[in-house]
Amino acid sequence: MSIEHPQLPLGLSLRNSARFESYYPGPNREAVATLTTAAAGGGEPLVFIAAQTGAGKSHLLQAACHAADNHGLATAYMPLSEMQALAPEILEGLETMSLVCIDDVDAVAGHIGWETALFNLFNQARAAGNTLVFAGSRPPAECGFSIPDLASRLAWGLTYRLKSLDDAELQAALEMRAAGRGLELPDDTARYLLNRISRDLSSVFELFDRLDEASMIEKRRLTIPFVKSVLKEH
Repeated sequence: MSIEHPQLPLGLSLRNSARFESYYPGPNREAVATLTTAAAGGGEPLVFIAAQTGAGKSHLLQAACHAADNHGLATAYMPLSEMQALAPEILEGLETMSLVCIDDVDAVAGHIGWETALFNLFNQARAAGNTLVFAGSRPPAECGFSIPDLASRLAWGLTYRLKSLDDAELQAALEMRAAGRGLELPDDTARYLLNRISRDLSSVFELFDRLDEASMIEKRRLTIPFVKSVLKEH
């Protein structure tokens, strides 16, 4: 079962929509499969996901935590980019959890206190036989850690660089998101969207969430005229 960390700041929680089922794998199927296995308590005990902002790494880490919780495993999600103002001691005790997902690990690169806490967590979780998943904007050796042994240890397991989706894959991802919400996204509307918005997954899905909400409120289908009207409002 998932355990709430008593010191987590308010507002830090898993997005309910961040599930493996709502992530279009495209060229990243192997990474998704590895995380799915890890969330079930098996496979590689150390995984590192490298990806730029908007590629879906946070979605995948949160999806792994949701899946682990569904399997009855204790899990924690720690987005370090949102926790830098906290004491590194917040990581203490996490080594007892079956799955710990540390997001934005490079956000604390150069902070000796945080790096030491991560180094200790790594060693203790490995000794306990538990699984660690880290994510950053670049692979461990390129994160700029001050403690060389931390970078080398984070590279011990499997490292995946998330690949960007091409236009056809982005359209398929949008259509999958729509279908998951019981909506129909016509091909012409999907193409219209992709020609007018940023191509990173976060931006695409953030816009789609607004369209979904607007379509429910106004009881409108996702036609090009309706999408145009929503885009003008934002």
